[in-house]
Amino acid sequence: MRYFIKKFSTLIITLFIISLLAFLAFQIIPGDPVTQMLGTEATESAKEALREQLGLNRPVLVRYFDWLLSFIRGDFGMSYNYRMPVGEMLADKLPITMMLTGLSFLFTVVFSIPIGILAGSAKSKKSDVAITSVNQMVMSIPAFFIGILACYVFGNIFRVFIPGNFVSYTVSWSQFLGYMIFPALSIAIPRIAMTVRMLRSSIHTELEKDYVRTARSRGNSYRSIMMRHVLQNALIPVITFLAVSAAEIMTGSIVIEQVFAIPGISRLLLTSITGRDYPVVQAIVVIIAAWIVIVNFIADLLYQLADPRIRMQ
Repeated sequence: MRYFIKKFSTLIITLFIISLLAFLAFQIIPGDPVTQMLGTEATESAKEALREQLGLNRPVLVRYFDWLLSFIRGDFGMSYNYRMPVGEMLADKLPITMMLTGLSFLFTVVFSIPIGILAGSAKSKKSDVAITSVNQMVMSIPAFFIGILACYVFGNIFRVFIPGNFVSYTVSWSQFLGYMIFPALSIAIPRIAMTVRMLRSSIHTELEKDYVRTARSRGNSYRSIMMRHVLQNALIPVITFLAVSAAEIMTGSIVIEQVFAIPGISRLLLTSITGRDYPVVQAIVVIIAAWIVIVNFIADLLYQLADPRIRMQ
Protein backbone atom coordinates (compact mmCIF):
# COMPACT_ATOMS: atom_id res chain seq x y z
CA MET A 1 0.00 0.00 0.00
CA ARG A 2 2.86 2.38 0.82
CA TYR A 3 4.36 1.61 -2.57
CA PHE A 4 1.08 2.52 -4.30
CA ILE A 5 0.70 5.75 -2.31
CA LYS A 6 4.27 6.76 -3.10
CA LYS A 7 3.88 6.11 -6.83
CA PHE A 8 0.46 7.76 -6.97
CA SER A 9 1.81 10.87 -5.21
CA THR A 10 4.63 11.01 -7.73
CA LEU A 11 2.06 10.69 -10.52
CA ILE A 12 0.03 13.65 -9.27
CA ILE A 13 3.10 15.84 -8.78
CA THR A 14 4.41 14.95 -12.24
CA LEU A 15 1.10 15.76 -13.90
CA PHE A 16 0.95 19.08 -12.07
CA ILE A 17 4.45 20.03 -13.21
CA ILE A 18 3.73 18.96 -16.78
CA SER A 19 0.52 21.00 -16.89
CA LEU A 20 2.33 24.04 -15.49
CA LEU A 21 5.19 23.78 -17.99
CA ALA A 22 2.78 23.19 -20.88
CA PHE A 23 0.82 26.29 -19.94
CA LEU A 24 3.82 28.54 -19.28
CA ALA A 25 5.67 27.43 -22.42
CA PHE A 26 3.04 29.02 -24.65
CA GLN A 27 3.18 32.25 -22.69
CA ILE A 28 6.87 32.85 -23.40
CA ILE A 29 7.37 31.54 -26.95
CA PRO A 30 7.28 34.13 -29.74
CA GLY A 31 3.93 34.85 -31.31
CA ASP A 32 0.71 36.49 -30.24
CA PRO A 33 -2.61 34.66 -30.69
CA VAL A 34 -4.45 37.98 -30.79
CA THR A 35 -2.34 39.21 -33.70
CA GLN A 36 -2.79 35.82 -35.37
CA MET A 37 -6.56 36.14 -35.09
CA LEU A 38 -6.96 39.81 -36.03
CA GLY A 39 -4.01 40.28 -38.37
CA THR A 40 -1.16 42.76 -38.26
CA GLU A 41 -3.38 45.60 -39.47
CA ALA A 42 -5.65 45.52 -36.41
CA THR A 43 -5.67 48.52 -34.11
CA GLU A 44 -4.32 48.36 -30.56
CA SER A 45 -7.77 49.03 -29.14
CA ALA A 46 -9.17 46.05 -31.04
CA LYS A 47 -6.32 43.88 -29.81
CA GLU A 48 -6.82 44.95 -26.22
CA ALA A 49 -10.55 44.31 -26.45
CA LEU A 50 -9.92 40.78 -27.74
CA ARG A 51 -7.28 40.14 -25.06
CA GLU A 52 -9.81 41.14 -22.42
CA GLN A 53 -12.47 38.94 -24.03
CA LEU A 54 -10.10 35.95 -24.02
CA GLY A 55 -8.80 36.74 -20.55
CA LEU A 56 -5.23 37.18 -21.77
CA ASN A 57 -4.81 40.44 -19.87
CA ARG A 58 -4.99 38.70 -16.49
CA PRO A 59 -1.87 37.53 -14.58
CA VAL A 60 -0.35 34.31 -15.91
CA LEU A 61 -0.68 32.29 -12.70
CA VAL A 62 -4.32 33.33 -12.28
CA ARG A 63 -5.03 32.14 -15.81
CA TYR A 64 -3.13 28.92 -15.17
CA PHE A 65 -5.07 27.92 -12.06
CA ASP A 66 -8.38 28.83 -13.71
CA TRP A 67 -7.40 26.71 -16.71
CA LEU A 68 -6.21 23.83 -14.47
CA LEU A 69 -9.43 23.70 -12.46
CA SER A 70 -11.49 23.78 -15.64
CA PHE A 71 -9.28 21.08 -17.20
CA ILE A 72 -9.81 18.80 -14.19
CA ARG A 73 -13.57 19.25 -14.58
CA GLY A 74 -13.30 18.25 -18.25
CA ASP A 75 -13.56 21.77 -19.65
CA PHE A 76 -10.53 22.21 -21.94
CA GLY A 77 -11.37 25.79 -22.85
CA MET A 78 -12.34 27.49 -26.11
CA SER A 79 -10.35 27.36 -29.31
CA TYR A 80 -9.09 30.79 -30.34
CA ASN A 81 -9.31 30.06 -34.06
CA TYR A 82 -12.42 27.90 -34.29
CA ARG A 83 -14.37 29.60 -31.48
CA MET A 84 -15.68 26.26 -30.23
CA PRO A 85 -14.98 24.11 -27.15
CA VAL A 86 -11.69 22.24 -27.37
CA GLY A 87 -13.38 19.16 -25.93
CA GLU A 88 -15.72 18.98 -28.91
CA MET A 89 -12.79 19.27 -31.30
CA LEU A 90 -11.00 16.38 -29.60
CA ALA A 91 -14.09 14.20 -29.25
CA ASP A 92 -13.88 12.89 -32.83
CA LYS A 93 -10.10 12.86 -33.24
CA LEU A 94 -8.74 11.56 -29.94
CA PRO A 95 -10.57 8.18 -30.16
CA ILE A 96 -8.95 7.57 -33.56
CA THR A 97 -5.48 8.17 -32.14
CA MET A 98 -6.24 6.01 -29.10
CA MET A 99 -7.55 3.19 -31.30
CA LEU A 100 -4.42 3.35 -33.45
CA THR A 101 -2.31 3.25 -30.29
CA GLY A 102 -4.26 0.29 -28.90
CA LEU A 103 -4.07 -1.68 -32.15
CA SER A 104 -0.32 -1.04 -32.43
CA PHE A 105 0.20 -2.20 -28.85
CA LEU A 106 -1.87 -5.33 -29.50
CA PHE A 107 0.29 -6.22 -32.52
CA THR A 108 3.43 -5.60 -30.47
CA VAL A 109 2.36 -7.99 -27.73
CA VAL A 110 0.92 -10.70 -30.01
CA PHE A 111 3.98 -10.93 -32.26
CA SER A 112 6.88 -10.05 -29.96
CA ILE A 113 6.28 -12.60 -27.19
CA PRO A 114 6.29 -15.78 -29.33
CA ILE A 115 9.12 -14.51 -31.58
CA GLY A 116 11.13 -13.49 -28.51
CA ILE A 117 10.64 -16.92 -26.92
CA LEU A 118 11.68 -18.58 -30.18
CA ALA A 119 14.78 -16.36 -30.41
CA GLY A 120 15.71 -16.92 -26.78
CA SER A 121 15.30 -20.68 -26.89
CA ALA A 122 16.95 -21.26 -30.29
CA LYS A 123 19.60 -23.97 -29.86
CA SER A 124 21.15 -23.58 -33.30
CA LYS A 125 23.89 -20.95 -33.57
CA LYS A 126 22.94 -20.19 -37.18
CA SER A 127 19.29 -19.67 -36.24
CA ASP A 128 20.25 -17.36 -33.40
CA VAL A 129 22.54 -15.29 -35.64
CA ALA A 130 19.88 -15.07 -38.36
CA ILE A 131 17.15 -13.99 -35.94
CA THR A 132 19.46 -11.46 -34.27
CA SER A 133 20.61 -9.98 -37.60
CA VAL A 134 17.07 -9.57 -38.95
CA ASN A 135 15.92 -8.18 -35.62
CA GLN A 136 18.70 -5.57 -35.53
CA MET A 137 17.94 -4.49 -39.09
CA VAL A 138 14.21 -4.10 -38.45
CA MET A 139 14.82 -2.28 -35.17
CA SER A 140 16.91 0.37 -36.95
CA ILE A 141 14.17 1.33 -39.43
CA PRO A 142 12.04 4.32 -38.30
CA ALA A 143 8.30 3.73 -38.08
CA PHE A 144 7.49 6.57 -40.48
CA PHE A 145 9.74 5.01 -43.16
CA ILE A 146 7.99 1.66 -42.72
CA GLY A 147 4.72 3.55 -43.16
CA ILE A 148 5.93 5.15 -46.39
CA LEU A 149 7.02 1.74 -47.71
CA ALA A 150 3.65 0.24 -46.71
CA CYS A 151 1.80 3.00 -48.59
CA TYR A 152 3.92 2.47 -51.69
CA VAL A 153 4.03 -1.34 -51.72
CA PHE A 154 0.61 -2.31 -50.38
CA GLY A 155 -1.22 0.86 -51.41
CA ASN A 156 0.17 1.79 -54.82
CA ILE A 157 1.50 -1.54 -56.13
CA PHE A 158 -0.71 -4.29 -54.68
CA ARG A 159 -3.74 -2.04 -54.09
CA VAL A 160 -4.57 -3.70 -50.78
CA PHE A 161 -5.78 -0.31 -49.56
CA ILE A 162 -6.00 3.21 -50.93
CA PRO A 163 -3.68 5.62 -49.09
CA GLY A 164 -5.67 8.61 -47.86
CA ASN A 165 -9.02 6.85 -48.27
CA PHE A 166 -9.68 6.79 -44.53
CA VAL A 167 -13.07 5.56 -43.31
CA SER A 168 -14.15 6.58 -39.80
CA TYR A 169 -15.29 4.04 -37.25
CA THR A 170 -18.57 5.95 -37.08
CA VAL A 171 -19.22 4.95 -40.71
CA SER A 172 -17.92 1.37 -40.88
CA TRP A 173 -15.96 -0.54 -38.24
CA SER A 174 -14.72 -3.14 -40.73
CA GLN A 175 -13.37 -0.56 -43.20
CA PHE A 176 -11.94 1.48 -40.36
CA LEU A 177 -10.01 -1.49 -38.94
CA GLY A 178 -8.96 -2.56 -42.43
CA TYR A 179 -7.40 0.83 -43.05
CA MET A 180 -5.76 0.97 -39.61
CA ILE A 181 -3.90 -2.37 -39.94
CA PHE A 182 -0.97 -1.02 -41.94
CA PRO A 183 -0.48 2.16 -39.86
CA ALA A 184 -0.61 0.06 -36.69
CA LEU A 185 1.90 -2.45 -38.07
CA SER A 186 4.20 0.40 -39.13
CA ILE A 187 4.31 1.61 -35.54
CA ALA A 188 4.49 -1.89 -34.04
CA ILE A 189 7.28 -3.43 -36.15
CA PRO A 190 10.20 -1.51 -34.57
CA ARG A 191 8.67 -2.04 -31.11
CA ILE A 192 8.33 -5.75 -31.84
CA ALA A 193 12.02 -5.91 -32.74
CA MET A 194 13.01 -4.11 -29.52
CA THR A 195 10.83 -6.37 -27.40
CA VAL A 196 12.20 -9.50 -29.09
CA ARG A 197 15.76 -8.37 -28.38
CA MET A 198 14.95 -7.71 -24.74
CA LEU A 199 13.11 -11.00 -24.25
CA ARG A 200 15.87 -12.96 -26.00
CA SER A 201 18.50 -11.34 -23.80
CA SER A 202 16.42 -11.90 -20.67
CA ILE A 203 15.93 -15.61 -21.48
CA HIS A 204 19.65 -16.08 -22.11
CA THR A 205 20.44 -14.41 -18.78
CA GLU A 206 18.02 -16.67 -16.92
CA LEU A 207 19.36 -19.81 -18.64
CA GLU A 208 22.82 -19.10 -17.22
CA LYS A 209 21.65 -18.89 -13.60
CA ASP A 210 22.30 -21.51 -10.95
CA TYR A 211 18.67 -22.54 -10.49
CA VAL A 212 18.54 -23.71 -14.13
CA ARG A 213 21.58 -25.92 -13.66
CA THR A 214 20.05 -27.27 -10.45
CA ALA A 215 16.78 -28.05 -12.24
CA ARG A 216 18.66 -29.83 -15.03
CA SER A 217 20.65 -31.90 -12.53
CA ARG A 218 17.36 -33.07 -11.03
CA GLY A 219 16.25 -34.43 -14.38
CA ASN A 220 13.80 -31.72 -15.41
CA SER A 221 13.32 -31.40 -19.16
CA TYR A 222 14.39 -28.30 -21.05
CA ARG A 223 10.77 -27.53 -21.95
CA SER A 224 9.67 -27.86 -18.32
CA ILE A 225 12.45 -25.55 -17.11
CA MET A 226 11.60 -22.98 -19.77
CA MET A 227 7.86 -22.97 -19.10
CA ARG A 228 7.87 -23.22 -15.29
CA HIS A 229 10.90 -21.14 -14.35
CA VAL A 230 12.82 -19.30 -17.07
CA LEU A 231 9.93 -17.59 -18.88
CA GLN A 232 8.26 -16.57 -15.63
CA ASN A 233 11.38 -14.65 -14.59
CA ALA A 234 12.39 -13.49 -18.07
CA LEU A 235 9.02 -11.87 -18.74
CA ILE A 236 9.20 -9.58 -15.70
CA PRO A 237 11.35 -6.83 -17.32
CA VAL A 238 9.55 -7.37 -20.63
CA ILE A 239 6.18 -6.60 -19.04
CA THR A 240 7.51 -3.26 -17.88
CA PHE A 241 9.06 -2.57 -21.28
CA LEU A 242 5.79 -3.34 -23.03
CA ALA A 243 3.89 -1.03 -20.70
CA VAL A 244 6.37 1.76 -21.41
CA SER A 245 6.03 0.99 -25.12
CA ALA A 246 2.30 1.68 -24.85
CA ALA A 247 3.19 5.23 -23.84
CA GLU A 248 5.75 5.68 -26.61
CA ILE A 249 3.44 4.18 -29.22
CA MET A 250 1.02 7.07 -28.81
CA THR A 251 3.68 9.60 -29.78
CA GLY A 252 4.56 7.38 -32.73
CA SER A 253 0.90 7.31 -33.73
CA ILE A 254 0.92 11.08 -34.18
CA VAL A 255 3.71 10.80 -36.79
CA ILE A 256 2.14 7.86 -38.61
CA GLU A 257 -1.18 9.71 -38.85
CA GLN A 258 0.55 12.22 -41.11
CA VAL A 259 1.93 9.47 -43.36
CA PHE A 260 -1.42 7.70 -43.80
CA ALA A 261 -3.57 10.87 -43.71
CA ILE A 262 -5.47 9.69 -40.64
CA PRO A 263 -7.59 12.47 -39.09
CA GLY A 264 -6.40 11.97 -35.52
CA ILE A 265 -5.02 14.60 -33.21
CA SER A 266 -1.77 15.04 -35.18
CA ARG A 267 -3.14 17.36 -37.86
CA LEU A 268 -5.10 19.33 -35.29
CA LEU A 269 -1.96 19.67 -33.17
CA LEU A 270 0.16 20.95 -36.07
CA THR A 271 -2.42 23.43 -37.33
CA SER A 272 -3.04 24.68 -33.80
CA ILE A 273 0.69 25.26 -33.21
CA THR A 274 0.95 27.16 -36.49
CA GLY A 275 -2.17 29.19 -35.70
CA ARG A 276 -1.12 29.92 -32.07
CA ASP A 277 -4.30 28.21 -30.90
CA TYR A 278 -2.88 27.66 -27.42
CA PRO A 279 -5.91 26.11 -25.67
CA VAL A 280 -5.98 23.30 -28.24
CA VAL A 281 -2.23 22.72 -28.10
CA GLN A 282 -2.17 22.80 -24.29
CA ALA A 283 -5.00 20.28 -24.06
CA ILE A 284 -3.34 17.87 -26.52
CA VAL A 285 0.10 18.17 -24.90
CA VAL A 286 -1.28 17.57 -21.41
CA ILE A 287 -3.41 14.62 -22.59
CA ILE A 288 -0.42 12.98 -24.29
CA ALA A 289 1.81 13.63 -21.27
CA ALA A 290 -0.87 12.31 -18.90
CA TRP A 291 -1.17 9.15 -21.01
CA ILE A 292 2.59 8.58 -20.83
CA VAL A 293 2.78 9.22 -17.07
CA ILE A 294 -0.26 7.08 -16.25
CA VAL A 295 0.96 4.18 -18.39
CA ASN A 296 4.35 4.32 -16.67
CA PHE A 297 2.54 4.34 -13.33
CA ILE A 298 0.65 1.19 -14.35
CA ALA A 299 3.94 -0.33 -15.51
CA ASP A 300 5.46 0.26 -12.08
CA LEU A 301 2.49 -1.45 -10.42
CA LEU A 302 2.66 -4.40 -12.80
CA TYR A 303 6.38 -4.74 -12.22
CA GLN A 304 5.81 -4.68 -8.48
CA LEU A 305 3.12 -7.35 -8.75
CA ALA A 306 5.27 -9.49 -11.01
CA ASP A 307 8.34 -9.18 -8.78
CA PRO A 308 7.37 -9.04 -5.07
CA ARG A 309 11.00 -8.25 -4.13
CA ILE A 310 10.31 -4.62 -5.10
CA ARG A 311 7.88 -4.36 -2.18
CA MET A 312 10.75 -5.09 0.20
CA GLN A 313 12.81 -2.36 -1.41
